[in-house]
Amino acid sequence: MKGRKLKSARASIIGAAIFFIVIALVIQIAVLVYDYIRERTDNNALIAILILIVIIMLSLVCTICDFIRRKIMVDKPTKKILDATDKIAKGDFSTRVEVLRDYNKYNEYDLIMENLNKMASELEKNEVLKTDFISNVSHEIKTPLAVIQNYANLLQDDTLDSETRKSYAKTLISASKRITDLITNILKLNKLENQEIQEKAEVFSLTESLSECVLSFESIIDKKQIDFTCDFDEVTIFSSKSLLEIVWNNLISNALKFTNDGGRIGVFLKTKGKNVEVSFSDNGCGMSKEVGAKIFEKFYQGDTSHATQGNGLGLALVKKVIDILGGEISVQSRVGVGSTFTILLKDVVYEV
Repeated sequence: MKGRKLKSARASIIGAAIFFIVIALVIQIAVLVYDYIRERTDNNALIAILILIVIIMLSLVCTICDFIRRKIMVDKPTKKILDATDKIAKGDFSTRVEVLRDYNKYNEYDLIMENLNKMASELEKNEVLKTDFISNVSHEIKTPLAVIQNYANLLQDDTLDSETRKSYAKTLISASKRITDLITNILKLNKLENQEIQEKAEVFSLTESLSECVLSFESIIDKKQIDFTCDFDEVTIFSSKSLLEIVWNNLISNALKFTNDGGRIGVFLKTKGKNVEVSFSDNGCGMSKEVGAKIFEKFYQGDTSHATQGNGLGLALVKKVIDILGGEISVQSRVGVGSTFTILLKDVVYEV
């Protein structure tokens, strides 16, 4: 940035110097012409007319040169920029402006074009994301709504026995909860992206907070007979407890979802100087490298069969929270072997 400013200042100084040199040259030529004519005639009226003609001719030449310069250096790039902005304003985000100079020779117009191309690229990505978002939300809501509609119609049958009626009602509650979870996650993610949820750092025991999150899944762990291992260092940190609970709950829920009955899950908390490392491992279905590279994207679901319920927002929430807190998240996984998610929280350990 400093280099660009220095280059721009240098260009301005050179431009001003050229302008004054041209003016000085015109004056010098006029003086020389005046001396030349003065030596050959004493007719002041003729001298004045000839000098005026010379000045007019020189001014015309300078005007033409400046007109050509403006056409090439100002009007042409300005027209390109205006045409591009007009197309972008009409919704054509694929518009790009060709920059002819090398990057190290950019002037202000080239920088405007480059920034315009970047803006159009971001708008194009946002348009694709918006389209995908609407498509995915429509798909995720359509299925449970169809379930609710069908089972609500079935419940109107007066001949249903109490057990069947309870089963249908349970299905309705499950479908409505799925919609509620989807909307809740969308709202959370939207608030995080728009910075409406501010990080409220506080001193708290990460060991206790993580333990409480694990205990909240106790009934599911028992039901699936999961061999659940916890190994926690005693650590107090200064960070956002509420945001981190979003991370822990989503990762534990994710591990339980993709681990079969009787499987193994481990949660580990280790301190590394002022940093903290939390890892979640399971021996579930695992995933390929291609899937692992996309799992933090909104609405992406590695399980294309939809055998497991989910809306593809949990890990996007996790990634957003970790980014806000300035941490790192990574995943190691093998198909049929299991997955390990590792969170690194930097410079958070609180020492009294």
